[in-house]
Amino acid sequence: MAAPFRTTRRVEFADTDMAGIVHFSNFFRYMESAEVDFLGSLALSVSMTNEGEHLGFPRVSATCDYLRPATFRDFLEIAVIVERVGTKSVTYRFEFFKDGELIARGRISAACCQITEAHGLKSIEIPASIRAKLEAAMSA
Repeated sequence: MAAPFRTTRRVEFADTDMAGIVHFSNFFRYMESAEVDFLGSLALSVSMTNEGEHLGFPRVSATCDYLRPATFRDFLEIAVIVERVGTKSVTYRFEFFKDGELIARGRISAACCQITEAHGLKSIEIPASIRAKLEAAMSA
């Protein structure tokens, strides 16, 4: 298995709740941001043109389990692991670390869709060129 992609994020004051800890919903934003960074490292995106088609990867599932709190000004390291590449979808696992300690785990599944001119979505198979990059990120 390939080493996970890693990115960092600093917790902003606006990310915290009245107790001074990161509001749970912000971990979903952090996962999406880490996914965008990861895909960018592969010259891909969650919204891109591929062979003349506008493609997107809308989420079909998202979960997060919280183990320890994060607070204002903490630096979080986020590992992105390609867990599964299916015919039409991809699943990522996210691990959040603060000072080397695992504080949360998340998962996102996203479907590959063609975005139509009317801004509709049509589920399609992941194109071979995109699939190859995602699968290469799974294995050494």
